[in-house]
Amino acid sequence: MDEIKDLIRKLSDKVQSDDEIKELFKKDPIKAVEKILGVDLPDDVVKKIIDGVKASITIEDAKDLLGSLKKLF
Repeated sequence: MDEIKDLIRKLSDKVQSDDEIKELFKKDPIKAVEKILGVDLPDDVVKKIIDGVKASITIEDAKDLLGSLKKLF
């Protein structure tokens, strides 16, 4: 389980830091994940990983937004 969390964290960081990968992830998340990992995984596994990456990115975006709001007050 920890391996999957680490993998999702790694993928999330890569998607957020690399504009090319970010665009590929938006268009074809399966291809983006397989490109980052360098392996072809079963679609059901990749879809679960993609859901985790999307959730991680959403959480990071929310943290950034809250941080910006705190600076206003």
